[in-house]
Amino acid sequence: MTSVDDFADGFPPSSSGRHSLPELLASASAEVLLLGLTPPRRSVSPAEAAQIANVTVARLGGLDLDGLVLYDIDDESDRNPEQRPFPYLPTMDPVVFHAEYLSAWRGPVVVYRCVGKYTEAELSEWLHTVDTDRVLSVFVGSSSSRKPAHTRLDRAHALRDQLRPNLPLGGVTITERYTRHGDEHLRMLTKQERGCSFFISQVVYNVDATKSLLSDYFYACADRALQPRPVIFTLSVCGSLKTLAFVKWLGVDVPRWLENSLQRSRDPLTDSYLQCLANARELIDFCRNLRLPFGFNVESVSIRKVEIEASVLLAKELRTMLR
Repeated sequence: MTSVDDFADGFPPSSSGRHSLPELLASASAEVLLLGLTPPRRSVSPAEAAQIANVTVARLGGLDLDGLVLYDIDDESDRNPEQRPFPYLPTMDPVVFHAEYLSAWRGPVVVYRCVGKYTEAELSEWLHTVDTDRVLSVFVGSSSSRKPAHTRLDRAHALRDQLRPNLPLGGVTITERYTRHGDEHLRMLTKQERGCSFFISQVVYNVDATKSLLSDYFYACADRALQPRPVIFTLSVCGSLKTLAFVKWLGVDVPRWLENSLQRSRDPLTDSYLQCLANARELIDFCRNLRLPFGFNVESVSIRKVEIEASVLLAKELRTMLR
């Protein structure tokens, strides 16, 4: 039975008795497992939001997670002018969804903040009130340089440093940006200097490019006598051609051979699931050999029940692969 003393250091232990998420992320040998969730649409009623939360928590019951990720969704049409395969629908603030509907989840939560959506006053108010015993955060900048932003990413980092330096902070890393510009590892170092203690990737399907990014980041840290921070790889199954189109619209590099296979598959959900497992094994071996702390964040970019359930199964299988 859990006692009050179990919570003396902040985050509750997992059911397996492992260290808390911040402790894992501070470790040089971290192997972390997270599950990413998108809050309900902003238009849902309180009763509908409560029902969604109840179903979500029930799904989590069979998993041994180190934490949840709650996304802060923003309109990214400025980044990609092509028609969005799934329409953009504003979603509930993840802070509100966590506080008002996810109370049954007792573990830690990584809350994304698309900082350009918020004024400095709004971001400062949240920083003053956030429960750092329960919440970690990832700050995300604007989807393009053309998009107006109320608060720039560097300013958001400065506000956190001034107002809540004890808030565990992560940053986003994007393999595709590395492929285009070759400097993503340097962006990671800059974010690390601004207080980021871990990184969560965009969805990974191009493993070779991701390994090159990791290698450059690891050795750049070594050259500067810095401890590399954990990199948590986001994996997502792709159960339909529309989901595949959406993944590509989001900017994810799906290798041509894999795109061909999924387009012609009789069962793209199973094939993408198996490919996610193969990608995970390859990344696990690479990171362990490099001695780079790492983890996985499993999400479903689709709201289809079968894809969500496949993501839950993927998380369960990944747990057996991690130390």
